[in-house]
Amino acid sequence: MLSNKKHAFIFDMDGVLTDNMRFHADSWVELFSDFGLQGLDAERYLVETAGMKGLDVLRYFLDPQISEAEAERLTELKDFLYRVMSRDLIKPMPGLRQFLDSAEKRGVQLGIGTGAGPRNIDYVLGILGMNDTFQAIVNPFHVQHGKPQPDIFLRVATLLEVPPSACIVFEDALPGVDAARRAGMQCVAVTTTNRADAFNCFDNVLQVIDDFANLCPEDLLRKLNEKHPMTLL
Repeated sequence: MLSNKKHAFIFDMDGVLTDNMRFHADSWVELFSDFGLQGLDAERYLVETAGMKGLDVLRYFLDPQISEAEAERLTELKDFLYRVMSRDLIKPMPGLRQFLDSAEKRGVQLGIGTGAGPRNIDYVLGILGMNDTFQAIVNPFHVQHGKPQPDIFLRVATLLEVPPSACIVFEDALPGVDAARRAGMQCVAVTTTNRADAFNCFDNVLQVIDDFANLCPEDLLRKLNEKHPMTLL
């Protein structure tokens, strides 16, 4: 059996642990419609800014000069809409629980690196029953820059005491896959937000999956070893 004592799986939350990105997108569209913003629909949000923190989304679509305080206020309004809309719809991705159990039994460290805020993290993990599953959870308030910058994933790796080259990130959003690449991490792309071919431009994608059913931690670590032969020694 492969020795994976010092390996980590780092998960984005929304769109990876649960297929909920459409609920976020619809909430942003509703918020922006109050500001008279035209030309934004859920698909555009998902392709261009999914995975980014609220401040960056607001500066991208609404106002490049928006203050952090105003962005925080508007993001909380959007998050309230999201929680109201999604409360009875959130469920774990198929095969997720079994995959996490299998990884944990093999000694793989588990972390979360997400663009979601603390309230949404507690909200989702509480519904999924996974409050105690992950050894490290990093949100945008813990770092200077959100995705596509690598700060969030690098912070998770530091907390888990695992080198970036020994981490595999699970991401659904293009900015998140880019953040993993910049962090020097390999990635498993999840097709909840983008089609499989959208990830073709990234050289750090080990595998593209629809869900976690039949996904084997040991197979992923073997693929990682092909990229970084020393990581499994």
